Amino acid sequence: MSRDPVINPFGQAIGYPVANWQALTGPEHMVMTGRYCRLEPLSRAHFDGLWQCLMSDEAQDTWTYLMDHPASRAEFDAWLNKRVDSTDPLFFAILDQQTGAVLGQASYLRIDRKEGAVEVGWLHYSPTLQRSRIATEAMYLMMKQAFAWGYRRYEWKCNSLNAPSCRAAVRLGFTFEGIHRQVRVDRGHNRDTAWYSILDHEWPRISVELGRWLSPDNFAPDGQQRSRLDLSAA
Repeated sequence: MSRDPVINPFGQAIGYPVANWQALTGPEHMVMTGRYCRLEPLSRAHFDGLWQCLMSDEAQDTWTYLMDHPASRAEFDAWLNKRVDSTDPLFFAILDQQTGAVLGQASYLRIDRKEGAVEVGWLHYSPTLQRSRIATEAMYLMMKQAFAWGYRRYEWKCNSLNAPSCRAAVRLGFTFEGIHRQVRVDRGHNRDTAWYSILDHEWPRISVELGRWLSPDNFAPDGQQRSRLDLSAA
């Protein structure tokens, strides 16, 4: 399909045609299963696992770009209860497919069914989940499902100072679109937001590369990757 803009009778460019476009269904709560992980609709059954993996001493720095972490188990459960009942953001727990251990959470948000845009966010990875095959596959499964629902645009946003999140977006094939300056004041500090996206016509190529990297053949018996995943130059 040509992506050259149409020129109207007045000589003005008006964009390329999008044939038979209609508002979408989804996202909706469903189980997404891969080789290494499973995403389940966030429920109260996940609270104990999330408490253990996100509130340990080793996980304290995982809250830096989200919010001040809850001060007690009661506050933690109250925070999660709001997310269980939320439809936008729509939250999922990330589980290790082999052990069933809860390792983190993710969500779809800024869901725009009319225009076909959705964001992935509220990513909260435990130290075990960070920089793992499971984390990459979880993002792959969420992308795959969003494009299967028919979304044209899949977004990733983060604090521009959150270097690991910025690197992860580029590694996964997102295109950097710029920084929105002075978007918010977070806990008394300025927040500039970095924007990234993947478009529907880019997804087939990105999907192939992610599938290649996630293949068991790409990992040695000790779990080390044989070839890197870096879609930044793709």
